[in-house]
Amino acid sequence: MLFTRRNALRFGAGLAATPLVSQTGWAQSYPSKPVRVIVGYAAGGGTDIYVRLIGQQLTERLGQTFVIENRPGAGTNLATETVARSSADGYTLLAVDTAAALNATTYDKLSFNFVRDFVLVGIIRGPLVMVVHPSVPAKTVPEFIAYAKANPGKVSMGSAGVGGSGHVGGELFQLASGVKMIHVPYRGAGPAVADLLGGQVQVVFPGPPSIVEHVRSGKLRALAVTTTTRLEALPDVPTMAETLPGFEAIQWYALGLRANTPANIVERLSKEINGATSDEKMAARFSELGMTGFSASAAVLTQFVANETEKWAKVIRAADIKPE
Repeated sequence: MLFTRRNALRFGAGLAATPLVSQTGWAQSYPSKPVRVIVGYAAGGGTDIYVRLIGQQLTERLGQTFVIENRPGAGTNLATETVARSSADGYTLLAVDTAAALNATTYDKLSFNFVRDFVLVGIIRGPLVMVVHPSVPAKTVPEFIAYAKANPGKVSMGSAGVGGSGHVGGELFQLASGVKMIHVPYRGAGPAVADLLGGQVQVVFPGPPSIVEHVRSGKLRALAVTTTTRLEALPDVPTMAETLPGFEAIQWYALGLRANTPANIVERLSKEINGATSDEKMAARFSELGMTGFSASAAVLTQFVANETEKWAKVIRAADIKPE
């Protein structure tokens, strides 16, 4: 065959198309091996519960195991750094929550910029819940405020860690109400709630997944939710804004990937997670836990995190929150 100009153009066009076909095939075959999901907390907290529910769904939908690895420490930064150093191939995911927006202000020197270096898929969101041990005599937020003010230095507030959503939400409550509590940080919401159940601390501000069943069983007492509307899972619990007008704190969970992960893989995961969270049974399960799905593009979710970062920076600075 003569290597004519026309044949040369066809040959060049074929070469140019090859990477596109290869990348598409790669994305279609994803995942071809187990996927790791790194969680920056101990097992049992809201983030861990969310990731295990989503991981089970993704395992069923994609035919590969999503392996959950708990790596608590440094306010989730250890887990985030692990994923930031991993290959951008979609096989190492990060369990993300509100801490991603908080750490940018809480920590002075991070080896990553979350908004720049990560992309999110599959957000669900809901309130924090102010819960107390039954030994606390207060049954309402005004009664708790009066009780805390009458017992300075005697009320301990547990949290999933310094600078986490429960800590910052509790600090916002203190700023808004004028009470002062002793902060007791743990390595995750699970251990914090465990000590609340044991009476070692008096109040915690966790996400709904880790405490809804305890509230329903009477082991803990919920005083308020921090969204502007009441929670379907706990319909009798008032909003914090009913006592402290304008009060709002949203807890959210998602999965994160390296920002330069192939777009088709990001889209595939986003599609499957959104499908899982909108499934009737899963949506009902999340509703039982006090959370709802939030389907949006990666760009919209990135802007959401940027807005959350700006909002909470003001509270962190006002409360002078510093990492341990």
